[in-house]
Amino acid sequence: MELSSEIMYQASFEKNPEFEGVFWMGVKTTGIFCRPTCTARKPKPENVEFFDNTKDAILKGYRPCKVCKPLENPDETPIEIQKIMDELSVNPEIKFKDIDLVERGLQPVTVKRWFLKHHGMTFHAFQRMFKINSAFKKLQQGENVLDVALDNGYESLSGFNESFKSIIGTSPKNSKMEKIVDLKRIETPLGTMIACATENGICMLEFSDRKSLSKELEDISKYFKATIVQGENPHFKTLETELAEYFDGKRLDFTVPLAPVGTDFQKNVWEILRMIPYGTTRSYQQQADILGNPKAVRAVANANGLNKISIIIPCHRVIGTNGTLTGYGGGIWRKQKLLELEKAILF
Repeated sequence: MELSSEIMYQASFEKNPEFEGVFWMGVKTTGIFCRPTCTARKPKPENVEFFDNTKDAILKGYRPCKVCKPLENPDETPIEIQKIMDELSVNPEIKFKDIDLVERGLQPVTVKRWFLKHHGMTFHAFQRMFKINSAFKKLQQGENVLDVALDNGYESLSGFNESFKSIIGTSPKNSKMEKIVDLKRIETPLGTMIACATENGICMLEFSDRKSLSKELEDISKYFKATIVQGENPHFKTLETELAEYFDGKRLDFTVPLAPVGTDFQKNVWEILRMIPYGTTRSYQQQADILGNPKAVRAVANANGLNKISIIIPCHRVIGTNGTLTGYGGGIWRKQKLLELEKAILF
């Protein structure tokens, strides 16, 4: 997917967000480099040059722009907030008050805005959800309701009951038949991803800016007849470790268990996807041939598009018959970066 300087300049002039992560623009007159969406005044075309990664821009002597901060992932979890979330993961019973945030150098209103933007709830609501997730699992294991309430920092049983019912939809004593799906944000070199897991395995791994994300979460909730709740899951630890190794070029295959959501046909297509070796690509036609139904190219393409477990079920390894990069839910630029990482295709 070759991009001309004219196309990149126009994208930068229009501040087109679809080109985020595709290129960076160096400004010769100021010695800085920017992301395509930078709001700073645009220089003349003859005064710019383009890079497909930040490393090359820095090696050329350019400094990162202070306006658009090209070295930062705009959706990435800030370090101090990540530390708090890590502590909650280890001990959900912890309760962070505003004074605790201030002591860590964080402004409560800033933390509130970040959680509202990225989680759709305030930080205190997020904490409550995390606690209820932990409490739910303890109740499923047969622990006493009162003990669980006290262990999670609730001073009264009525307060615990009210909070539990608002999230799970039923009271603690009636929760034995209920189910939850755990959800967690995971940071990667290509952006923030949202992971979901059941006790059987990972059921979703998508980039947080995917347009159909809310619909996919709704489908997962209906499929498992479960409430999706922020919280930890043993499979998340394996997933994070293996993803880090993959992006470091040290892992070719994933072993983390999966619990894909889809029809039998879709699951068959996804199994064929998992058979595509690291560093290679296939066409939709080849997928249909392997499936034993050469005429099912369109159905195969649709199933690929409905895959909710990115990277591990590698739909990025499927390209057009003529070698072109076809659609990808996480964005064509990410598909290109993944294939470059795997050395499957270079531009």
